[in-house]
Parts: sequence; structure tokens; C-alpha cells
Amino acid sequence: MLPLMRLKCARVYGIIIVMKFMHLSDLHLGKRVNEFSMIEEQEYFLSKIADIARKEHPEAVIIAGDVYDKPVPPVEAIKLFDGFLNSLTSVGIKVLVISGNHDSAERLSFGSDLLGGSGVHIAHAYGGDLAPVTFNDGFGRVNFYLLPFIKPANVARVFPDETVQSYTDAVRVALSHVNVNFAERNVLVTHQFVTGAVRSESEEISVGGTDNVDLSAFGAFDYVALGHIHRPQNVAPFARYCGTPLKYSFSEASHQKSVTIVEMGKKGDVTMREVDLAPRRDWIVIRGSYAEVTAKSFVSKQNRDNFFKVVLTDEEDIPDGAAKLRIFYPGLMVLEYDNARTRAEADLGEAGDVQSKTPEQLFAELYEKQNGKPMTEEMRAYVGALIQKIWEGEA
Repeated sequence: MLPLMRLKCARVYGIIIVMKFMHLSDLHLGKRVNEFSMIEEQEYFLSKIADIARKEHPEAVIIAGDVYDKPVPPVEAIKLFDGFLNSLTSVGIKVLVISGNHDSAERLSFGSDLLGGSGVHIAHAYGGDLAPVTFNDGFGRVNFYLLPFIKPANVARVFPDETVQSYTDAVRVALSHVNVNFAERNVLVTHQFVTGAVRSESEEISVGGTDNVDLSAFGAFDYVALGHIHRPQNVAPFARYCGTPLKYSFSEASHQKSVTIVEMGKKGDVTMREVDLAPRRDWIVIRGSYAEVTAKSFVSKQNRDNFFKVVLTDEEDIPDGAAKLRIFYPGLMVLEYDNARTRAEADLGEAGDVQSKTPEQLFAELYEKQNGKPMTEEMRAYVGALIQKIWEGEA
């Protein structure tokens, strides 16, 4: 939990005294988890966020990418986001949005020029130009720079004379071409994986850590509003992942979801605090033998409306175990076993090394396991070139 630090008021007689905004990200509207639609849970948390916004009345709500879970979202997700935007703008709150790796930047930003007149600023697909959205308060200007999710190939196409070989290069080059007045207060909104951030199971993982961005690439911004990582965390005093407002995997079962409120006074004076969000249906992990977890005394203590992961410790699999457990736990998402057999089958060494290896190394190991012999140098060169083309978006 962040320390509770808050300036007493943001406005006096309609004049902004200090800049106050809400930081959100990774809504993943339209997401399904283990074939369960999350749309009702998402409608619930958006209504709660709107309630918090009406109470806090920030000048702006920032959404740092992954508005939707798919590039082509379902209709109900689009309607849900439209209603959320209306709930904010109807009370005078501006909304600043960027696309994440799950979004289609072009689809998300459709009509953005028109929407800007209504106080909804949606970043276009990256084209090299990052004109800020600027607010004024009692201490001067606060500039918000909206940098959508970018890959090295996106930046290399715009600036072909620059060396862009990594995600860190991409962010550094993109920002180097932005004219930022660092004497003023500046906020960067972006959607990337900062090296050292703690991931969750519900995020897409790039093998070999190829999507890592070094924190130094973000320069001297007063606050970096990050999206992409689902666990709320600070990666620096000035850079924060607010996390998802809803749990999307059982690795997040113990997480307290929240929204982040940021207040900016004079240059260098930035405070952050969390406002907790309670889910409509929580994510619960229970463990024990089949007899233990189906005992009436045990089941009666559970909220059967929640989502469940059940880990059975029986040495023998229960026939039709998932179907039987759903009689007791209708929200059962995952059934796993933890016994002598499953522990013997687990290859913990391989799982721990995935992120430390390059895609070429992982492919070579897979090839050798399947064929009983290592790849030739010619094969390695071919695979390396193919992976490079995929990485650059050419294949």
C-alpha cells in the first residue's frame, strides 16, 4: 500500500490549484478467462471507478493502454467503454488514452480528433509526433505526452537513420524526437515492460526478455504512467504501474486491486496514493483432498459466487473431477493436482530459464529434444534470420 499523501484541494472556485489525475491501465474489456466472460465483472469495476472519479474529481483520467483484450473487440466491450467515457466527461473529467499491445491503435483512435473536442484524447498510432495535452494549474503548465505501445520496427520505419535494435532503443529514439521543456512539469503515458517489473500469469511474455525497456530510456519526466504489467508497483519513485483494476489470473489472487491518484504541486512535488477496488467476484485458491474440499463444513465457508482454482492432493485423479467440483463451486476455473506424480513430472529447471534465454536458444533446445541432435550452423542462421524478420514485423 502506498503511503496516504494528499493535497487538501485541487480546485478553488473552478481554478485548478494543483494537478490531480487518476492513473488506470489494462482494462482488457471483452476478456474471457478459462471460457468465463469477464464483461459483467468489468461493468462492475468501471461503475466503481466512475464513482471514485466523481468523488475525487480529478482533472483527468489516464488510461495507459490495453483498453480492450483483442484488436477487434466484441460489441459489448465497445459499448461498455463508450458508457464509461460518457460517465467521466459528463462531470467535466478529461480522459487521456493510449493503445497497448492488445489494442489496435488504428481502431482505438478512430474519431480521436473529433472526440478531443469533448475532452477525450486518444493517441493516434505511432507516427513520430507526440504533441502534448496540456493543463494549467496554480504552478503553471503540466504536459501529458501520450506514447502508445511501440516495437523497434515502428520507430525504425519513422526514423530510418537512427539505430533501433531493441525496445529500449525504440523508446529512447522516440522520446529524443520530442521537444520537451523539462523546466515545466511533464507526464509520460506509455505501455511497455520496464526491466525489473514483477509480472503476473495473465500477461503476454516475450521469450528471452526481448521486450524489456531500461528505465533510463524515460529520461527526466516528472511522472511516468505505465501500463502493461498487471501487478501494481513502483519501478522508480517517479514511474508506476497502476496494475489492472480486476484480477485476470490466479497468480493475482492475493493482489489488492486499486486505482492510483496522482497529485502534482510545484516542479518535483509529486504524490501518489491508492484507492482500493473490491471485486464483485473474488479469485480464490483452495487446496486439499477431494473429500476435504467437498465436505459440507468446508463448502459452507466459501462464497460460491467467486471464481475458484482447486488444487487436489489426492494421489489418484478423480474421474470427471471438474464436473463434480462444479456442483460445489459453480465458478470453478482451474483444477490442478499436486501429488507425487505431478511433482515428478514437473521440470522446474526449464520453466525458470525461459525468460533468460534468447528465442534462438529456445528454438535450438526444442529442435535438439525433438530430433536427438543439435541444429547445424546453417539451420541456426536460417532460424535467426526468420526470427529477426518476425521481430521486425516483416514476416
